[in-house]
Amino acid sequence: MARERRGGGRRGKAGRSGGGISQLPWSNVVNTAPKVELLSPDQLDQLHATSMRILSEAGIRVMGDNVMDLFENAGAIVDRDTKTIRIDESIVMEALKTVPKTFTLTARNPAKRIALGGNNVNFGLVAGPPNVHDCINGRRPGNYEDYCNFIKLAHHFNAIHLIGNQVTAPQEMPANNRHLDTYNANLTYSDLSFHATAIGRGRAMDGINMMAISRGISVEEMRHDPGVITIISVNSPRLFDDAMGDGLIAMAEHGQPVTITPFTLMGAMTPVTLPAALAQQNAEALFGVTLTQLVNPGTPVMYGSFTSNVDMKSGAPAFGTPENSKANMISGQLCRRYGIPYRTSNANASNVVDLQAAYETMMATWGAVLGGANLVYHAAGWLEGGLTASYEKLVMDVEILQNMMEFLKPLEFNQDELGLDTIKDVPTGGHFFGTDHTMERYETAFYAPMLSDWQNHGAWEAAGSKTALTRATEIWQQALREYEAPEMDPAIREELDAYMAKRKEDIGTDEP
Repeated sequence: MARERRGGGRRGKAGRSGGGISQLPWSNVVNTAPKVELLSPDQLDQLHATSMRILSEAGIRVMGDNVMDLFENAGAIVDRDTKTIRIDESIVMEALKTVPKTFTLTARNPAKRIALGGNNVNFGLVAGPPNVHDCINGRRPGNYEDYCNFIKLAHHFNAIHLIGNQVTAPQEMPANNRHLDTYNANLTYSDLSFHATAIGRGRAMDGINMMAISRGISVEEMRHDPGVITIISVNSPRLFDDAMGDGLIAMAEHGQPVTITPFTLMGAMTPVTLPAALAQQNAEALFGVTLTQLVNPGTPVMYGSFTSNVDMKSGAPAFGTPENSKANMISGQLCRRYGIPYRTSNANASNVVDLQAAYETMMATWGAVLGGANLVYHAAGWLEGGLTASYEKLVMDVEILQNMMEFLKPLEFNQDELGLDTIKDVPTGGHFFGTDHTMERYETAFYAPMLSDWQNHGAWEAAGSKTALTRATEIWQQALREYEAPEMDPAIREELDAYMAKRKEDIGTDEP
C-alpha cells in the first residue's frame, strides 16, 4: 500500500499489479521547478522571425490536395505544380489563438486520465523499433509475443503513463492490418491511453473507434473527451506526406490530440548549427499546428521536438548529447511563447544497455524536464538509436523516471521536520540512527530504488555480485510473473473482437 511521507512524497511497495517490486504509486506528475531559459528574449525573437521567413519564403512541400485546399482557403500561397505552400505569420498567429493550452487524455480506465500542458509531465513507452532485445534471448525481429510483454510491463510499472506507437513491430503479422492487433493488445493488457497510428485515415479511425468501444462511449462523445493521441512526423527538411496529412485530418476532425514532430538531425536533415536546426524545426512544427486548427479550431495539439545531431564521422544519429539537451530546453521556451503543450524525448544512441545508454538517457531526460516537457516520448525502453526495444533498458529507464518524479516533488516541511530539538539532543560527534526523529521516519525518509544496490562490497559479493544489468533482467521477469491484466466487460470484449474481424475483412478486400 502507498504510504504518505512527511516530506510530501509517497512510497509504495507494489504498483497496480499488487506485486513485490518496489515502485512509486501511479500519479500525475507536476513539474513546478523553474524552467531553464537558455535563449534571451531577443534571441527567441530572432529564431521566431527566421521560422516565419522559412514558411513564407521557402515554404513546405505537401503531397496531399486536401492539405493544399485547406491552406489555400486560409489565404496561403499554394503552388500546385511544385506542391509547395507558403504562409505568412498572420495565418500562423491566427491559428495559435485556438490552440488549447492544456488538455486531457482519458484511458479506458478513467483513473489513468493524464493532463498535457502547463506543468504536467508524462512519460511514454518506447515506440517504433523493428527489433527487441533482452539478455536471455538476445536481439531479434519484433513479434507479437514481445509486443504483448512490453504492454504488460507498461501496465505494471507506474512511471509509464502512455503507450506509444507500436512498441515494436510484430513483423510476422500483415503490415496492412497489424495495427488492429496492437491496438487490441494495448486495450487488453493495459488500461492506459495509447498512440493511434496516423499513417492514413483508416488506421487513425481504427484507434479512435477501438478506444471508444473500450470506454463504452460513442466516437462523438469521445470528441469532447479525447482518448488517443498521434504523432505526425514531418519528413525534414520541409516535406509533409499525404498519408500523414490524411491521418492528421482524421484525428483533428474527431477532436483527438495531434503531436507535430519534425525529424530534425543537425548536419543531415537540417543545417549543422543549432539555431538553424531550431528555426527549421519551429517552422515545420508550426505548419502542422496551423493545419490542425484549419481542420478543426480548438483541436488539442502538441509541439514536438526531436532535434539532435549526427556523428559527423559516420552520419549516424546521436542522442543524449549537449546539443540535444539544449534543443530540448529551447524548444520548451518556444512552446511557452506560443502557448502550446510540449512533447520531446530522452533518447540514447547506445547499442547495448551500458554506461553510455545510462548517461545519454539521463542527460536527455534532464534536458526534457528542465525544458518543461509535458510528454517525454520513448521514455522507457529505447535502445540502439530507436532500432531496438529493450527489456533491460525499460527497467533502467523506469528507475531514471522514478528518480525524476521524486526529484520533482515540492519540498515541504514544518518545524518538526527541521529537527532542531533532535540536533540539540545528539551530542557532538554522536549519531542520529537511534533518535525518535529518525525512528519515526526511517522507512519512508528517502526514495527507495528499484534497481540500484546500496549494499557494501562484501554483502554485494555474498549476494552474487550482481550488476545492474543482471538485476534489471530479474526485475522484468518478476514483473511479468506478477502482472495482472485489467478487467474488461465481456460485452466490450465481444464488440472489440467483432470490430477487428470486420475491419480485417474490409482491409483484405479494399486495401493493398
